[in-house]
Amino acid sequence: MSRSSQPAVPDATRGPARIAAGVVGAVFLVVGILGFIPGVTTGYDDLGWAGHHSTAMLFGLFQVSILHNIVHLLFGAAGLAAAAVPAAARGYLIGGGAVYLLLWLYGLLVDPHSGANFVPLNTADNWLHLVLGVGMIGLGLVVRRGRGRR
Repeated sequence: MSRSSQPAVPDATRGPARIAAGVVGAVFLVVGILGFIPGVTTGYDDLGWAGHHSTAMLFGLFQVSILHNIVHLLFGAAGLAAAAVPAAARGYLIGGGAVYLLLWLYGLLVDPHSGANFVPLNTADNWLHLVLGVGMIGLGLVVRRGRGRR
């Protein structure tokens, strides 16, 4: 079989969508783990299951709860899984970005001291969610599939 007649094989080293989803997923995993580490998470003794009563703060800035940390872990695992396939990677970036934009809007609308603030969210979380949403959607729109290797 001549070299030119071989089927195209995806090149794992040149899949920008896959790399982006993998990096984003890895960052979410790290953040989820850090949320369970005393010292990195201030007020660790006040880390609650969910809701605004959990006053633990990741990096002393972002309000977190056990549920919030688990969501980061799951979102990270989803990113790593999506990184296996270019279309799934782009879907993760765009869809995940949309989820974060919705979470940003939710954070703007919900009273931070109400039971509806179940995640929990504070002002720093809201700004971060806006940046994540716009950034992930932007990445998803600009990355393309890697070139096939012949």
